[in-house]
Amino acid sequence: MAENQVPLTAVKVEALVVMKIIKHCTQTFPTTATGSIVGMDVDGTLEITNSFPFPVVEMPADSHFDGAAPNPAAAAPRAKANVAYQAEMVRMLREVNVDANNVGWYTSANMGSFVNMNVIENQFFYQKEMNEQTVALVHDVSRSAQGSLSLRAFRLSPKFMAAFRENKFTTEELQKSNLKYQDIFVELPVEIHNSHLITNFIHQLQTPTQSAPTDLPSSLAALEAGSLAKSTVLSPNFDNLTLSIDPFLEKNCDLLLDSIETHQTETNNFQYYQRSLAREQGKITAWQTKRKAENASRAALKQPLLPEDEWQRLFKLPQEPSRLESMLNSRQVEQYAHQVDSFVSSTTGKMFAVKGNLLPGETAK
Repeated sequence: MAENQVPLTAVKVEALVVMKIIKHCTQTFPTTATGSIVGMDVDGTLEITNSFPFPVVEMPADSHFDGAAPNPAAAAPRAKANVAYQAEMVRMLREVNVDANNVGWYTSANMGSFVNMNVIENQFFYQKEMNEQTVALVHDVSRSAQGSLSLRAFRLSPKFMAAFRENKFTTEELQKSNLKYQDIFVELPVEIHNSHLITNFIHQLQTPTQSAPTDLPSSLAALEAGSLAKSTVLSPNFDNLTLSIDPFLEKNCDLLLDSIETHQTETNNFQYYQRSLAREQGKITAWQTKRKAENASRAALKQPLLPEDEWQRLFKLPQEPSRLESMLNSRQVEQYAHQVDSFVSSTTGKMFAVKGNLLPGETAK
């Protein structure tokens, strides 16, 4: 990265790009959808002006980690065929005088499940091979289906990039670098931008004026049956008032429990490694003590001493498992916990509204 390059502080996405991403991710749901985004960096703000989807190709063989699960759709951004396809698309965009700077990629997610090895591999490839000033846009299709657009921008932190490049995720290396699961991603604020022409058109859209004063509805059913609710021009969305989020919240809780179980499994595996290491180290210590005693007796008899480093050939210490999977799973648990907290907090206000009998014509019991 150039020294005079301003670090990214925000991401500005054109509304048309957001609609294209939503359409692509919704059409392929529940399969993972990926694509490229182009734009330009303006004084630390990454402006995204266009996007195009990736074709699904085979999983690349040169994965950074051999244990990565094969997922052709999720691995498409770093596939060699798609790199050539992306370069050809950028060349064509440049010919028609459109912003043709590759600034990252986008992917779809389901219930916030995006912290996985494929996302890490793809973003590492973009920041290392393509351009340091690149981001990953994550569109959560399930969350957006509830009436709230979920579009987030992430980058890999410099600290995690250095550790991932060297593949050093042992306990000693993590303690030395002070790398924690919170340091994997750096989230940037996302702003959706409209052109002045579209903004002017939206401001000209008005709801029909009422010819006569309207009485207050006596109940929620009367409000939904009123004339304002039937208007198609910028009409209010009463679906946001519903209290029925149980299926969505229940699914998130199930995913949270699954991640916690995975974390427990990783912890058990690491504890098994620690026990195996302790056993082998005990054997080595006993062997060294015995060899020192033998050399002491041989020295007293003026006999040649036996080598004391022979234990390196006789004993093999177990290899410490990588802590990367545990870090990713911990970050995913945090993501699920934040989602559950946001669902509960948004519903709590509605519950208090119902409890306070804010609907006209009703009295407290």
